[in-house]
Amino acid sequence: MTKFWYIIDNIESYICRTLLAVFVCLLFLQVIVRTLFDFSFSWVEELSIYMFVWFVFFGASYAAKKGAHNRVTFQFKFLPNGAIKYIEAFADLFWVFFNVYFVYLSIDFIFNKMNRFQSSQTMGFHLSWVYIVLPIAFTLMTFRVLQVNYKKIVLGEDLRDPDAIDLEEIRAETTTPKQEKK
Repeated sequence: MTKFWYIIDNIESYICRTLLAVFVCLLFLQVIVRTLFDFSFSWVEELSIYMFVWFVFFGASYAAKKGAHNRVTFQFKFLPNGAIKYIEAFADLFWVFFNVYFVYLSIDFIFNKMNRFQSSQTMGFHLSWVYIVLPIAFTLMTFRVLQVNYKKIVLGEDLRDPDAIDLEEIRAETTTPKQEKK
């Protein structure tokens, strides 16, 4: 895979890292300036909020890429392992339909229904630049959901939730040779 495609495949991660670093630095600067100089930049808090909103939406897309979204999975304990990925894929179809509809609604809002004079209070730019994250992130999230299901069903990859804990694996790693002999 070329470097370009590697970057594109991990674009959410890069965007989230950049946004997080920048808005944390901006807020740190704001705290220092307020504390030491009894002064504040009015635009820092507003820009940090917008950056945080973008961070959340791109983070949701990144979670979709990793298969780490919250799901109710208790009922899968009673089903054969082979059926679970198909049931999850069927449920993900509803997620994809919701995302596509939300992309349509957000584009309609931004370009047709939004007040043309609505601008950022301290920075002065049009708020459509903030809201444009909605169709971008939900389109990317839709692509990631489809990508994960393709990897699971067609390629047969085992994409585990990164937050899932395998207790047997942890026990095997923490067991010392003396404990195994007993």
